[in-house]
Amino acid sequence: MLDLQALGIAGGSLAMFGLLLALLVTGMQLAFVTILVALVFALGWFGPMAVPIVTTRIYSFLTQYVFVSVPMFVLMASVLDRSGIARDLFDAMRLFAGRIRGGVGVQTLLVAVVLAAMSGIIGGEIVLLGLLALPQMLRLGYDRRLAIGIVCAGGALGTMIPPSIVLIIYGLSANVSIGELFTASFVPGLLLAGLYVAYVLILGVVSPEKVPVPNETERVDTKEKLRLLKGLVLPLLVVVFVLGSIYGGIASVTEASAIGVVGVVLSTILRGEFTWRMMMDAALQTLRTCGMIVWIGVGATALIGVYNLMGGIEFIKGLLLGVSDTPIVIILVMMLILAVLGMFLDWVGIALLTIPIFVPIVVSLGYDPIWFGVLFSLNMQVSFLSPPFGPAAFYLKSVAPPDISLGTIFRSLLPFIGLQILALALVIAFPSLALWYR
Repeated sequence: MLDLQALGIAGGSLAMFGLLLALLVTGMQLAFVTILVALVFALGWFGPMAVPIVTTRIYSFLTQYVFVSVPMFVLMASVLDRSGIARDLFDAMRLFAGRIRGGVGVQTLLVAVVLAAMSGIIGGEIVLLGLLALPQMLRLGYDRRLAIGIVCAGGALGTMIPPSIVLIIYGLSANVSIGELFTASFVPGLLLAGLYVAYVLILGVVSPEKVPVPNETERVDTKEKLRLLKGLVLPLLVVVFVLGSIYGGIASVTEASAIGVVGVVLSTILRGEFTWRMMMDAALQTLRTCGMIVWIGVGATALIGVYNLMGGIEFIKGLLLGVSDTPIVIILVMMLILAVLGMFLDWVGIALLTIPIFVPIVVSLGYDPIWFGVLFSLNMQVSFLSPPFGPAAFYLKSVAPPDISLGTIFRSLLPFIGLQILALALVIAFPSLALWYR
């Protein structure tokens, strides 16, 4: 049998990274790559006796009670995708932003915040906003790049605004309170959305040709206002019940996710949209999404388990702590590593591969892992928009007009990536933005 221990931990780390990279380049899925590499190093470093230890670690990860909330929130998003709730919500938001320059852009961002607070899923939001808001902004004469950026950046807010699946996976990996993570991310999430809104409004003043003048002749009578306001009631009730039950201590995150599913399904029944076919399609989409998350979780947990047994986590800790004597510099290096990984890997894989290594180092430096969780989520915001594999661009491309290329979409996202980095820098500089509740 191959004796990988002869390589030493430094050589073993390089060999593991090289094998990971080589297999990913072949096009093999990340989940199967990590499982295969974990198996090779478990057998090659320790022999067959290490396999039961790794499987025990996988079992303990997958049987955490809060993991049940992931399929629940995904199911909420899947039902939302198939209902008219988002469309009515978009129409209702016209009452709050329709009379200002850039109103439809602001309206789109407000809808994105509410949708993020309802489900915490990103892909569906971008597709919905791409179908609802993008055609309207282009028709009204918005600058094409601005309209694209608003849809993608707004749709990606689900990584920050609770109930975020990103925060749930971080909490599972870091073994910290998910309820606290939700509370901590609330202000930074709204801060980021506020930066987007400010950018649209300021652009309307600085470059008015990019943002159309609102239609002053359009008036909404009282009857129409009441009809539009009805579109706000059900989404806001779902948000209040889900987040209110968590923050109020009435329900755990897992129980609140079930409340959310019931609320969204009841909303479709009250709206007359419920069909068994819709539920079947939503359930199948949920199975596909959660299947991907579970398989990546199995592979990443196995790989990190083997690497930990090899002494790799202590090796990485030594490398990072040797970068500088200044703790904040080490945090910045971690942010850079996450940003680079985010350009090539899915966020689930990044979280499950890096968080078990990074969080103990963060704690040893005297920082709060809840604060670092907010930084991680902000970093994943950047990854959703960053080329070459930013998923937001591909989600929008699937529903955008044919003349909008991927290159155009990625160029359109650059100002919003800058705003995300600004928000990240603010939370690093002022931790109280995340730890405001203490």
